[in-house]
Amino acid sequence: MQNSQSPLFQSPLFQDAISQLESASSIMNLDPNILERLRYPKRAIQVSVPIRLDDGTVKVFEAYRVQHNMTLGPGKGGIRFHQDVNLSQTAALAMLMTFKCALVGLPLGGAKGGVRVDPNLLSRQELQALTRRYAVEIGPFVGPDKDIPAPDIGTDGQTMAWFMDTYSQQTGYAVHGVVTGKPIGIGGSLGRAESTGKGVAFCIQFAFEKLGLRLDSNTKVAIHGFGKVGVPAAQDLAAQGARIVAVSDYTGGIYNSRGINLQETIEWVKSGKVLKDMPNVEKISNEDLLCLDVDVLIPAAISGVITEKNAAKIKAKVIAEGANGPCTGPAIDILTEKGVFVIPDILCNAGGVTVSYFEWVQGLAHFFWDLDQINNKLYGILNNAFHRVADCADKYKVDMKKAATISALSRLDAAMRLRGIWPA
Repeated sequence: MQNSQSPLFQSPLFQDAISQLESASSIMNLDPNILERLRYPKRAIQVSVPIRLDDGTVKVFEAYRVQHNMTLGPGKGGIRFHQDVNLSQTAALAMLMTFKCALVGLPLGGAKGGVRVDPNLLSRQELQALTRRYAVEIGPFVGPDKDIPAPDIGTDGQTMAWFMDTYSQQTGYAVHGVVTGKPIGIGGSLGRAESTGKGVAFCIQFAFEKLGLRLDSNTKVAIHGFGKVGVPAAQDLAAQGARIVAVSDYTGGIYNSRGINLQETIEWVKSGKVLKDMPNVEKISNEDLLCLDVDVLIPAAISGVITEKNAAKIKAKVIAEGANGPCTGPAIDILTEKGVFVIPDILCNAGGVTVSYFEWVQGLAHFFWDLDQINNKLYGILNNAFHRVADCADKYKVDMKKAATISALSRLDAAMRLRGIWPA
């Protein structure tokens, strides 16, 4: 690994992304010149975001926007408001977005942004001020033809509305295509809010078909992270007959071997309450949830929750990586040895960026699709991508995680060769 002292290489997530890149490159004999270019982001922007707090004091927040590779098109990736945001983590997530967009065949590159802040400690007015100032600071580097942000951890449709409005005020007219994940009333797309979770459910369906399993009331599902990804995934899987036996948030989880009351739990969470305070339910820790005897485990919260320390305890037959990088590289090796079928993150959670792409296209065309069209297109894109990855896994005799990266790199390799390097 080169330049390991660089700030880019400091986070475990970046190191894991580099390991994925190098492992896949070795298996497929990727041109070393292409590999060298993909190790580093095209552009990494660090900005200071000063805002006046409600008490009158001024506080400065660290913030970033990283554009990893834009060979295939404008950058695409979320904006994260979280206390652990840093340059290395943001660069890793941007790299994964490059692979994700390439894997599912979108004409987009990989990017990611973030502000180092605990959004729970800010008022609505402070969050608005933070969002708008951040939009101004990175404004020269984003736009419908440059880089299109979206929501991520700690941000939502309202955040995107503030971002779009700020950018539009500076241009003098409404620019719908500067962000995706917007509210429907200002150019958002039907199906965007639930698209990542729906994509997770689609991929689980594809995996069960490949493995010759039935998705029915005997299928037990545990979900680590019952939020923007976990809730719609649970709803979709339950609609297909699966039994949701455990869900969790950052405070802990709830468990019922016969199946939790899904609607009651969703209403509790959507009211802003945490699961540890839910009455009349059996409580379970996040650590114990990951090791439950279930058919499907969906880690849909944060990265690095399944490692070499707990991978041997995992009992699930299928792991669907709803979050970005929830399983570390060494954990994947252990799980594969145990016969666990892992649906990799850049495939499993690609529903969000796919419908974000639909939103971007609809905004540029000023023509919007109905929900059935969106879901049918999403199903088709993910189905094609899943089977390309499965075929790649068979061809190279590797796990789905490595196969997904190989499949993405194959598309990037072809495009980067065609475009060449300037100056030559």
